[in-house]
Amino acid sequence: MILRNSLLLKLSDALSFWRGVVLLGPRQVGKTTLARQFLSPDSPNYFDLENPRSRTRLLDPIQALENLQGLVVIDEVQLAPDLFPVLRVLMDRSNAVGQYLLLGSAAPALLRQSNESLLGRVRTIEVTGFNIDDAAPAERNKLWLRGGYPLSFTAPSDTKSMAWRDSAVQSYLYTDLPQLGLNIDATAMLRFWKMLAHYHGQLWNAAEPARSLGVSETTVRRYLDQLTQTFMVRQLQPWHTNLGKRQVKSPKIYFRDTGLLHNLMGINQLEQLRTHPACGASWEGFALEQVIRLAQPDEAYFWATHAGAELDLLLLKGNQRVGVEFKHSSNPKVTQSMRIAANDLKLDRLYVVYPGDYRYILGEGIEAVPLDALLG
Repeated sequence: MILRNSLLLKLSDALSFWRGVVLLGPRQVGKTTLARQFLSPDSPNYFDLENPRSRTRLLDPIQALENLQGLVVIDEVQLAPDLFPVLRVLMDRSNAVGQYLLLGSAAPALLRQSNESLLGRVRTIEVTGFNIDDAAPAERNKLWLRGGYPLSFTAPSDTKSMAWRDSAVQSYLYTDLPQLGLNIDATAMLRFWKMLAHYHGQLWNAAEPARSLGVSETTVRRYLDQLTQTFMVRQLQPWHTNLGKRQVKSPKIYFRDTGLLHNLMGINQLEQLRTHPACGASWEGFALEQVIRLAQPDEAYFWATHAGAELDLLLLKGNQRVGVEFKHSSNPKVTQSMRIAANDLKLDRLYVVYPGDYRYILGEGIEAVPLDALLG
């Protein structure tokens, strides 16, 4: 088993201060494995709401929960949204921290219930697949190819990894979406999802996929929102500032997991990926996701003007403005676009992240940084 030490530390720290912690993320990313390192599934304090026995125990939640001592884990909590008001009452009866660990897929209803009922009582932590700090240096390309879902990444071969992702896509469409209350035709969603793979790293425009699918732009926006709310896709929003320039206002689309991206594009070998036309965009999305997860900024955007100047990623943290460009090149250079972005956005620093081995200065305030160096 790959130990996810940084995530375990974050969870331990949150449980030491908050009344409860909500772990949100797609299925199969390891939320249950994390929880079981804090509480055995055989404990009477452990509830798995996909288990009929646990659901029966919680038919009267006050009676089931109010006398339990120590940590209580409720897995797949989105299946019982009526629990949130009860949990609020129980949390308010005690000053004890770390009482509840709630695990759930990223259902919109779960997010809404948690925000409305448990505001100020819980810390929400997003759980994703494996990051570069979970993989050995020699396995970083495998992480890029297969993605971070544990069973995909650790599969004994690329073929078996691809087969697992095939199954995961089918499960998401035919089981997870309906269970989350998202009633979307599975065949239409699969067609849209495959079409969306070709928008990876590009500006979103609803008109073209709507025409191709023969549906309204409102419908394809709804499809995109559902994939976003379930952590399949990231809609990176544009940054606007008063520059007297026409700035791009549409979001950029990135798959959160490049393994699923490659699956939907039919890419199952590293050699095939390296010669594919989408190789650069794929690596950009992989690196962008890693940078956002590791940097944990307050806000993240991209920036672009209609005149052609752009910045792949703008990170805001406190009073700092950090720009990031991604170049799938062994020898990245400073471009005029970088200089314009650094000046117009008043960046404190600009990093050019690339798949190389050495850090070096490219220009004033601009540094080339290998992706692996972000762990240092």
